[in-house]
Amino acid sequence: MWTQIQYALIYGWIKLHALLPMSALYVLSDFLYFIVYRVIRYRVSVVRRNLKAAFPGKSNKELLLLEKKFYHHFADYVVETLKLAHISLEELQKRAYVQNPELIDQLMDKGNPCCLLLMGHFGNWEWYSGSTSRFKDACLYQIYRPLNNKAVDKLFIHLRTKFGSFGISKNDTGREVVRLVRNKVRSAVIFLADQTPSPSNLHYWTNFLNQDTAILTGAERLARKLNTPVVFLDVQMLKRGYYTLEIQLITDNPKETPENWITEEYARRMEKSILRKPEGWLWTHKRWKYKRSDAVTHHGNN
Repeated sequence: MWTQIQYALIYGWIKLHALLPMSALYVLSDFLYFIVYRVIRYRVSVVRRNLKAAFPGKSNKELLLLEKKFYHHFADYVVETLKLAHISLEELQKRAYVQNPELIDQLMDKGNPCCLLLMGHFGNWEWYSGSTSRFKDACLYQIYRPLNNKAVDKLFIHLRTKFGSFGISKNDTGREVVRLVRNKVRSAVIFLADQTPSPSNLHYWTNFLNQDTAILTGAERLARKLNTPVVFLDVQMLKRGYYTLEIQLITDNPKETPENWITEEYARRMEKSILRKPEGWLWTHKRWKYKRSDAVTHHGNN
């Protein structure tokens, strides 16, 4: 009962703000930037540490400028996500434009009913996870990690699925993707593959943004098992409130690729996207909280 009340209060507050035009929301974003960055100082130490490690060649002045740009974009991401509560599909697809959706259709028309789409927390990933009409006769699914707060979790599920897409809980990923493939459901499944693996999944390490980094391998393992095509969603930030996405084929025959090749290819493409406009990535993540020794210790105890 309390979850329902909490959800209604939060959603009502968000819907009230979502009724505002984007121009007004960006004024709110400027105020939010000041509160989050200057007053609350939300994860500033984490962002600062991440940026310094990722860009060792930048001066303190350059790093500070990048830090400020990130928090401006982070505030924009928040108000843009609020806008999902009251935005038309036409406006959403204009602001979050997909250059070549036909590539997914072409892969499916070759007899591959399901495609795995790899992307990262870059630009506004929420704006690209909400519409099934980007692809012909295909269902769009998104893998998500359930949030601890049930009301907030319900809210995000509603915002992400309001245009007809579906959510798959992280723990159900393997079973659900296998079901989609076996039932020959035309489906595109989005993985936010730049998340930090759990201690039990520190299997593959690579150099990413100048740091030894563990990368999730679950999408590759599924792709190789089911021989499901894998693409990378390359997002670019054009200007405030406008993004464009290019779908890039990684492989349409995963079984023929060497082990970890897909994961490494994703890491290189994701890194390239970030380096193109670093402030667009979610630097508040504690992305490098595990070291390679943690993996050795964990697996050694099992």
